[in-house]
Amino acid sequence: MLIREFDLSRDYAAVLALWQTAGPGVHLGRSDTPAEISKKLQRDPDLFLVADEGGAIIGSVIGGYDGRRGLVYHLAVAPERRDGGLGRQLMTELESRLRAKGCLKAYLLVTLDNPDALAFYERLGWGEMPMHLMGKELF
Repeated sequence: MLIREFDLSRDYAAVLALWQTAGPGVHLGRSDTPAEISKKLQRDPDLFLVADEGGAIIGSVIGGYDGRRGLVYHLAVAPERRDGGLGRQLMTELESRLRAKGCLKAYLLVTLDNPDALAFYERLGWGEMPMHLMGKELF
């Protein structure tokens, strides 16, 4: 198994299928289209990682860094490959890449319908933050 950077033309369909079968927590929206993913890749392509096993995508994670804070999006592991450490490997690599960019602190969001993800991230040292999340559609 190889953790490598995502390639839009080669990996998009497989990653989309992975996200669609990931279960609760990965909610897809307008920002997950090829055009929007392309925008993300222009900023920091080295923070969108896939786990590739013989050409099959079995995991992925998207990270972002705005020069001040990091953010984690869409960690997903194929259901049959869970509980084997792959999610931890993807997060470890992403965190290492964020640190290499000078990122001091990162955030991630966990949907209310995904308590297993909360427990997973807590085991990795992430903690809840007492705040409200707000959002606004700009287009």
